[in-house]
Amino acid sequence: MNTATTVRWHTVCPLGRLDLDRGVAALVDGVQVALFRTTDGLYAIENRDPVTGAYVLSRGIVGSRHGVPTVASPLHKQVYDLRTGDCLDLPGVCVTRHEIRCRDGMVEVRLRQEE
Repeated sequence: MNTATTVRWHTVCPLGRLDLDRGVAALVDGVQVALFRTTDGLYAIENRDPVTGAYVLSRGIVGSRHGVPTVASPLHKQVYDLRTGDCLDLPGVCVTRHEIRCRDGMVEVRLRQEE
């Protein structure tokens, strides 16, 4: 018997609601997600800062390091790669990255399932 679950896309908001180079928090199927719109594209990571445990990454400083789109935690300034979720300052520390897309002008997120 196949017990695989279907992972679905959740509509979050119109694309125009996301300001360029700013983050916003969204509750997606009970999970706090930080959404970012940059000149490079759309990114979605978990909103929880793994260093402090606070749900604040959506309020972080958006930037780049060596061409990599990043967000710096507003608390202790650790920098995270928005493409992968990896912390660029603390090896082995990361945040979950979720899939994000824009379809028909609406931002959609598909939560990454824990393995």
